[in-house]
Amino acid sequence: QVQLVESGGGLVQPGGSLRLSCAVSGYSFSVSAMGWYRQAPGKQREWVAQISRGGTTYYVDSVKGRFTISRDNANNTLYLQMNSLKPEDTAVYYCTNLGSYWGQGTQVTVSS
Repeated sequence: QVQLVESGGGLVQPGGSLRLSCAVSGYSFSVSAMGWYRQAPGKQREWVAQISRGGTTYYVDSVKGRFTISRDNANNTLYLQMNSLKPEDTAVYYCTNLGSYWGQGTQVTVSS
């Protein structure tokens, strides 16, 4: 059974940082590209970042220079380090294998 479980969300002030984690099981994590999406209230789900199995990374323009996606293949875990957070980053963040598998999401709220 494939499971993707996100954690690390929460409430943070503008300019603050959070690190999201996604623990993956039942899936060949190390040979797969992985990614993060987010969905803000009233908006469509948006691609945020992805990482190839070799470690090449890609980001949506709005988070470049602030977010860093990484992976730990030994522990089947995907990360998203988020710095200099802005209120417009508020959303539910989802990890995915960029295909059929998605986590349940973790809420990130950026507010003073």
